[in-house]
Amino acid sequence: MTDFPEYIKNCEERLKDKFELIDEIAFKNQSKVLEAFQNNKIAVRHFSGTTGYGYGDEGRDILGAVYADAFGAEAGIVTPHLLSGTHALSVALFGLLMPGDTLLCASGMPYDTIRPVIFGENIGSLKDYGVKFGCVDIKKEGVFDFDAIGRALTDKSVKVVYIQRSRGYELRDAFSCAQIGEVCRFVRDKGFEGCIFVDNCYGEFVEEVEPTGCGADLIVGSLIKNAGGGITPTGGYICGKKHYIEKIGRRLTAPSIGLEVGSYEQGYRYFYQGLFMAPHTVAQALKCSLLIGLAMTDLGYKNYPSIDKMPCDITRCIEFDDRDAMINFIREVQYASPVDSYVTCEPWDMPGYGDDIIMAAGTFVSGASIELSADGPVKPPYIAYFQGGLTYEHGKYALAKILSKLKK
Repeated sequence: MTDFPEYIKNCEERLKDKFELIDEIAFKNQSKVLEAFQNNKIAVRHFSGTTGYGYGDEGRDILGAVYADAFGAEAGIVTPHLLSGTHALSVALFGLLMPGDTLLCASGMPYDTIRPVIFGENIGSLKDYGVKFGCVDIKKEGVFDFDAIGRALTDKSVKVVYIQRSRGYELRDAFSCAQIGEVCRFVRDKGFEGCIFVDNCYGEFVEEVEPTGCGADLIVGSLIKNAGGGITPTGGYICGKKHYIEKIGRRLTAPSIGLEVGSYEQGYRYFYQGLFMAPHTVAQALKCSLLIGLAMTDLGYKNYPSIDKMPCDITRCIEFDDRDAMINFIREVQYASPVDSYVTCEPWDMPGYGDDIIMAAGTFVSGASIELSADGPVKPPYIAYFQGGLTYEHGKYALAKILSKLKK
C-alpha cells in the first residue's frame, strides 16, 4: 500500500457499484428539492431579510414551506434562531410535552447533549417540568426491540415516541428509513395516537425517502449538517404535521405570537441555496465515508457500517486499539483541512458531554459536520466518528495523508 494514488484508484474501482447507486439517489433527491423550489415559486425577493418583528417575512415563511415540501411534510420551521440540532430538538420537545406526559425513546439512550434536556436536574429540563422519560434499549444486533416497545406503550401517558436515526456516540449502524417505517407501523398498530418524532441529524438525503415519508410525524435536524449543504451558516429545521408545527412555533417564540414573527436581517439566500446543494453534497460525503471505510478495513481496523453495506447516514465510526491512535487519526483529519490545518487538536471538556471530546473541524462553517471532520469521546473503546466532505476530492486527499501517517 505504498503507492497511495494507485491504491486509492483501486478502492474506487471496488466501490464503483456503490458510487453509482449514490449518484442515482442524489439525482432523485435533487429532483425533489428542485420541484419544491418550483412548486413554491421561489423568487429573488425570498432571499431578502427583515428587521424588527419580521411581520410578513415571506422569505422566512416560504423557506419552511420549501423544506417541508422537499421532506414530504405538511409544514416546517426553518430558522437561524434554532442554534443547533440539540436546540431544535429541545424546542420541539418542549413544544409537544406537558407535565405528566411521558417521552419514550425507542432507539436506546439518546445523544449526549440531549440527555440533560430530557432528564437533567434543576436546569429547566423536561424532568424539572414534570415530564417523565422511558427508554427502550436496542437489541445487541443493533435492531429495535419491538416486544419491549410494545410493553412500554401500555403506559397511556406516553405522548411522544422518539427515534434517533443516527448512532450518536454509540456502536451501532444508523437506522434506515425502512427500519424507522417498521417502528412507526408497529407503534400505530398498538393504538398509539401521539407524535412519532425522529432526530434526523446526519440522515437527510442519504436515502430516497425521509422518515416523514415512512410514518413519522416530525423530523428535526441541524442546518450545519446534511440539510444545509455546507453553505447554510447556522440554524435548524423542524418539519412534519401542521398541528405539531404550530404547537412548536408557540414554544419557539411565545404562545400568543407563534410563527407570525421572527426577522433575520442578513437574508435567506444561503438557506435556500444550501438546501438546493444538499443532495449533491451528501452524495460527496457518502463517497468519502465509503472510501475511508474500505481503506481502514484493508488495514485491519474495525469500522461501521461494514463496507458491504450502504450507509444510512454520513457518519462512520472507526475503532482504534488505544487512546493515542484515535487522537492521531483525528489530528490527521484536521491537518488535511482547508481551515486551521496548522492546528493540533486536543481533547477538552466540551459543554454538554460527560467525557473529554476531541474534534477535528477545520471547516468554513464552525463545527459543520457535513464538512470533512472527525470527533469522539476519549474513552474506551476508542472510536473516531468520521463524517462529511463537501467534495469527494477532499476525501481522497485526506485519505492519502492518513495512509502516509499510518505507514510511518
